[in-house]
Amino acid sequence: MKKSNLFIYGIVLLAVLIVSCHNGRNKLVNSWKITAVEAKMPLSDSAKSAILDNGMLTFTKDGHVTGYLQREITDGTYALTKGGKSLVIKDETGTPYPCESTITDDKLILDSKEMKITLDKI
Repeated sequence: MKKSNLFIYGIVLLAVLIVSCHNGRNKLVNSWKITAVEAKMPLSDSAKSAILDNGMLTFTKDGHVTGYLQREITDGTYALTKGGKSLVIKDETGTPYPCESTITDDKLILDSKEMKITLDKI
């Protein structure tokens, strides 16, 4: 009897984890425009302006991302883990950009060691 209860609890826990990760991904799938950049390391005014002027990311359901972060991403991928609190974007060369993420219905905040970026849903 104890093994069956443990098995049921395991199934319920797995379902909760899948739903929580899926909901974070659903909120992320969209296009986002960079509206604020807070540099944590030296960043030239021209680089900051380029990020603000061109900065946009589009996330798809199948795990792909395109747009402009610190440079153009034409065929990148992303992985959202820890219930939507950790996002790793990889550009087409495989260079990872790990960050802590906060996702709401209309805002996305990406906090990395280099900078904190705020994006608004388009």
